[in-house]
Amino acid sequence: MVPTAKQQPSSPPPRSLYAHIPFCARHCGYCDFAIAVGKTDRIEAYLVALEAELARKVSLFQTSPLPMDTWFVGGGTPSLLDAGQLRRLGEILAGRTPLAPEGEASLEANPESFDGEKARVLADSGFTRISLGVQSFEPGTLEALERPHDATLVERGVRAAREAGLAVSLDLIFGAPGQTRDNWALDLRRAIDLGPDHLSLYGLTYERGTPLEKKVRGGLVLPLAEELERDLYDQAMTTLEAAGYHQYEISNFSRTGFESRHNRAYWANLPHVGIGMGAAGLLDGERTLNTRDLDRYLRLALAGEDTAFQRERLEPWETARETLMMNLRRVEGVVPEEFLARTGFSLDQILGDGAGPLVRQGLLARDELGLRLTREGRFVADAVIVQLLAGAPGSPEPNSAGVPG
Repeated sequence: MVPTAKQQPSSPPPRSLYAHIPFCARHCGYCDFAIAVGKTDRIEAYLVALEAELARKVSLFQTSPLPMDTWFVGGGTPSLLDAGQLRRLGEILAGRTPLAPEGEASLEANPESFDGEKARVLADSGFTRISLGVQSFEPGTLEALERPHDATLVERGVRAAREAGLAVSLDLIFGAPGQTRDNWALDLRRAIDLGPDHLSLYGLTYERGTPLEKKVRGGLVLPLAEELERDLYDQAMTTLEAAGYHQYEISNFSRTGFESRHNRAYWANLPHVGIGMGAAGLLDGERTLNTRDLDRYLRLALAGEDTAFQRERLEPWETARETLMMNLRRVEGVVPEEFLARTGFSLDQILGDGAGPLVRQGLLARDELGLRLTREGRFVADAVIVQLLAGAPGSPEPNSAGVPG
């Protein structure tokens, strides 16, 4: 039986913006994102379409510009835009969704397409943070991931960002074919030596239909054993903690005060505006996902029409379950008072007796601070969440929550 809410949940206006830039110079074998390869001649039209879509969405809330606490520009490869195009992008975002004082504005960049000029333009346009897609420093791992840069370009990118006054986040991938504990240790050490403010570490996934997944099915690539991949994640948690980076989410580590505010808002399941091809948004209790077809996106956005191809409005009970799933990715987990205010349901209403077995297995911890994954639980987070919600009241299957850009 599905319970009723204890109180009316809070419904704050969106304070975070995600903008998707799909353009890429090449298609990396593991990538399943919404991208457009070899179509840089469409960038100017895309920026016009992006502004049109943003104007339309802002008008749903108010006629004046809608202030934001965070921007996040992901891709694709946003740094593939030239300096003038990046400046124009900043003008579009600032004109419709100005960044609040002390706000956070992030842009994803690849080492081979990011330099000092672009860093300075971004800083002048209000950006505060660069997320550099390093993935690895090791030639063999980079080759397996089909990444065209080398360590020298990574160092150049970090230096350019620092000289422009931008905070630096580095993305690394573990679990790549052929990766070992030793070369992963070297990746971690070289990343730490560059002194980033933040690191995001992602286990490689073989998304169905990607070139890399097809190689696995064809026997051309052998994935790492699950035990080794687990060891690499454990190695990362231990190494980064010793180097002064605290883990605040399953995949994210930072120095104190440099946590990604955009990602924290996302994992709190707060409303956010999503613009661009393939972008996801959560507005007024409705999840939307934009078309992944570039020509269709341009046509709809430029005509002032709805760019979403998928919409879903969840019932309050379903929203609460989704919020629980997303909150559990955070190291602090689900905070009861915050959860009640956000969803209108108490944690006990959603969980029932579902947490007990997982607490006894040492995969979850529950106390006066709330519910969270233990260190052991982080290794099998997805399975823990599925089991937790399977034992909770309501529908037997959990809803999927998606990930940030």
